[in-house]
Amino acid sequence: MKNGVQGKIQCIFKCVAEELPSKKRVGQNYRIVATKEISKTALSSNLETAIATEKLDGTCCYVKEYQGKLALWARLDRKPNKKSDKRFKKFQQEKRNWNANGKEGTEPRFIWKYPDDMKEVPASWMPAHNVDIDKSNGYPIPDENGHIPGWVPISHDKRQYCWHHSVVIDSNQLALVLQSIDGASESGESCSNGLEIKVKHLSELDGMTLELIGTNINGNPYGLGSKTCPMHLLSVHGDIKAEHVPMPLEHEHIFEWFQNKHKRGSCGNVEGIVWHCKDNTMYKVHRHHLGLIWPLHQSGEALSETEIPNLCTRHVHFNSCLLQNINSDILQANSQFHIVKNMHMRHFESLRSLKWNIAES
Repeated sequence: MKNGVQGKIQCIFKCVAEELPSKKRVGQNYRIVATKEISKTALSSNLETAIATEKLDGTCCYVKEYQGKLALWARLDRKPNKKSDKRFKKFQQEKRNWNANGKEGTEPRFIWKYPDDMKEVPASWMPAHNVDIDKSNGYPIPDENGHIPGWVPISHDKRQYCWHHSVVIDSNQLALVLQSIDGASESGESCSNGLEIKVKHLSELDGMTLELIGTNINGNPYGLGSKTCPMHLLSVHGDIKAEHVPMPLEHEHIFEWFQNKHKRGSCGNVEGIVWHCKDNTMYKVHRHHLGLIWPLHQSGEALSETEIPNLCTRHVHFNSCLLQNINSDILQANSQFHIVKNMHMRHFESLRSLKWNIAES
């Protein structure tokens, strides 16, 4: 049960707005904080049967056909232009004041003029699947933040999306994927609760959303690769399970889980949890919702054992079978795939222990 990420995922806790400067968005004079109460919508989704997965810290991607063949798409939200953004922020403040005053008087409303109110996007851009559509004109409706989640094929701008391009070989329709494995790898290595870096056909990922993580993404919280030899990987949303998540779900127990007070290793050393429910809904909790820091390791300080992300503690196996008969010129054009080909069937103690450079491979 893996649900694709086609928009913003709701927090599992009920959230409220506080009149304090946002820690997430510069210039925003309010912040959204989580209470200790599980939201009613989350409770209605039967969380007891949901699958708890690790929220990876990267950038969202999507595999979908473009110009007659499968392609990797990058997340690109369409946002208000400067003039309409100013008008929308004024409306948001009026709406918060209205709520704070017991909803007295007429409820403030905002009417979008699409596409005039929005910034320009490439002609190949498309809105995400779960975006609401105005039935009167067929236009997408911005969400509560004034954004329209969407996608753009990475071929639109090869320079801007160079790290996206590093995880695919477009001509051969291949992608480099980090996935979980439980049991023996194809080489016979024992990989209980391990990871596999595998080259897969894009056809195996058709219609799926994935997270791109690595050296040049979001400050590289997992410590992958290096400046001289970057490492980037795709991971299908919902594939990597979060371990030992407490049930029933209560704020105190989840808070303790993130701090590893359950004494079951470092499984709480994650950015967050995403619950995939049987009714196709998803809910999340981020460390920031609980007042906890992320990344665990603050730059400029020595890394301690307790700061190692859980993702970096699992055994890693390489499977690059699909690369073995590919023309070397194609692989030389993408040094990352060249490394992976030479890593075929090798096994490492963790992502942190593998040697990621052409000379060592």
